[in-house]
Amino acid sequence: MIFRILLSGLAAFALLSGSCRQQAKKVPVTRDSSVYVARPYIESLLDTAMIGDFLVKHPRYQDYDSLVRNFYLKREYHLAWFNRDSLTEQVGSFMNMMRQNEALGLADSSLLNKRLGFLYDSLTVKGGRLESEHLLQQMELTLTSQFFLFAHKVWGGMTAGKAKDLEWFIPRKKMDMAALINSVLETNEKGLEEVEPLHPQYGKLRDYLENLEGLSGKVSWDSLQLQVKSYAPGDSARLIGQVKQRLALMGFKNANDRSDQYTASLDSLIKTYRLCNGLKSGGNIDRELVDNLNIPVKDRVRKILINMERLRWVPDTPGNYYLLVNIPGFMLYAYENDSLAWSMPVVVGKPVHQTVIFSGSMKYVVFSPYWNIPPGILANETLPAIKRNVSYLRKNNMEVVRGGKVVDPGTINWQKYNASNFPYMIRQKPGGNNSLGRVKFLFPNEYNIYLHDTPAKSLFSADSRPFSHGCIRVSRPQELAEYLLRRDSTWTSGKIAAAMKSGKEKYVTLKEPVMVYIGYFTAWVDSKGHLNFRPDVYGHDAKLSAMLFGK
Repeated sequence: MIFRILLSGLAAFALLSGSCRQQAKKVPVTRDSSVYVARPYIESLLDTAMIGDFLVKHPRYQDYDSLVRNFYLKREYHLAWFNRDSLTEQVGSFMNMMRQNEALGLADSSLLNKRLGFLYDSLTVKGGRLESEHLLQQMELTLTSQFFLFAHKVWGGMTAGKAKDLEWFIPRKKMDMAALINSVLETNEKGLEEVEPLHPQYGKLRDYLENLEGLSGKVSWDSLQLQVKSYAPGDSARLIGQVKQRLALMGFKNANDRSDQYTASLDSLIKTYRLCNGLKSGGNIDRELVDNLNIPVKDRVRKILINMERLRWVPDTPGNYYLLVNIPGFMLYAYENDSLAWSMPVVVGKPVHQTVIFSGSMKYVVFSPYWNIPPGILANETLPAIKRNVSYLRKNNMEVVRGGKVVDPGTINWQKYNASNFPYMIRQKPGGNNSLGRVKFLFPNEYNIYLHDTPAKSLFSADSRPFSHGCIRVSRPQELAEYLLRRDSTWTSGKIAAAMKSGKEKYVTLKEPVMVYIGYFTAWVDSKGHLNFRPDVYGHDAKLSAMLFGK
């Protein structure tokens, strides 16, 4: 086991979507119905004093006091985990799930209730008889309390306050714990995994985590050594065969290609692998590729665990129709009914001007927009440039506005103003050179972040794209506008193109607002089943890692 994660929440938005994956086997969460309890205990009831005494003696469950009390109050203090003949099947499923988390290196000391495990295992050893009604009641209360603790940590993750400390401002998902435990107890046909309130991406990452954990200690992960500048199709070398083996371990394989020859099949796999790891596009075995393949398994596992933690925070069903920007992936994704509709490259904020992680409701498309210079840019760039030469305004197609009226810049004593006492607004007029391009997309928020076009199209050719002041630049703005307005028959493709070039600002209210999630995921499984990794562009992984694993 590579890791024992100390979670403030243990072990995946819509997230993202990329073929050649080796399907990982899931650890089965089977039900154990072999453990029986003698019939005389079945009519046993709990009472408030008994529950209170248990919770006092087990302070680890103090955060779930009201949940436990209300749970038994609503069921009139009848036992939940025992039926007429035995422990319910769900007990076996729950015990196996807790042990599965430990087997995958996801253990947290608060999730490993040794006494519960001992009581459960002893039932089999003793032929299914608990020695006293007291033990039965203790096991019943421990199972319920442990379930709430497990659900909170494994399915809910660390507290919202800690997530905000990590600059994550997407509202946390809400879990109805009472409904969740009742659903688990009343569902006979499903395993616990099928009722987990987790985003589907979580399970996909968990499958890969199991696969990578299986490699630990069983597969040599010696560093690949590149002795030449690069290898290209047609070349032959021992390293080429080693690269094929390493790619196969990561899920990128061709079972019929095991030679030391750089084949067309290998070239295709390398191109896909590069795409899935944020490397420079193209083929060839070069230093960048070899260095990436040499990343230790334990580092891959840790990155997956970090992103599984983030996936505990997001809604398990974000909605039928939404947009997702993944900052480290530099991509915008559109989802419809849990399926990827399309995606496009984007530019996000520089590390010194980080794009905020949050969500909002997109309501407006603005054609031929003005760009109102933000305070930070005004203070650090625009005002100093104007003070040096007032012609900066004309050269950049800017104007000065006060009270809604344009002011002649020649009438202003620029030298007496700074950002703190400047009474005017400076804006850039609509046009092809406007910093927002020809259209912007607004989802009102306190961070003043939105999506927009850009005249700097060349930036999209870069593999890593943290170039903006915080807003998100989209590579195909007209396509996005057409998509958002597709349910409004008055906005044809031609009309949208004309509005973008009109030079007159026009606001259009969407008939149906669209949820936008600005997320931060450095590991995910795409729509083709590929495991993807990206660099920690803002350092958020490092901060979360310190919280989960310690420094």
